[in-house]
Amino acid sequence: MTDERQRIVHVAGSRRARLTPVEGTTSEPHSRDERSTPPAEERGPNDDRMLREVPPHY
Repeated sequence: MTDERQRIVHVAGSRRARLTPVEGTTSEPHSRDERSTPPAEERGPNDDRMLREVPPHY
């Protein structure tokens, strides 16, 4: 059995540890344009409003 879990890597002189990357992923954030949003004809009545709103902590 192979263990495919992420490993915790302790970084000397740092207060935070790092995780090893997961195969098939990147650390680059997705832009708003890259998100998968349904086409306009498949959206519900509240979808446009929810896509415009930003959580209060932003």
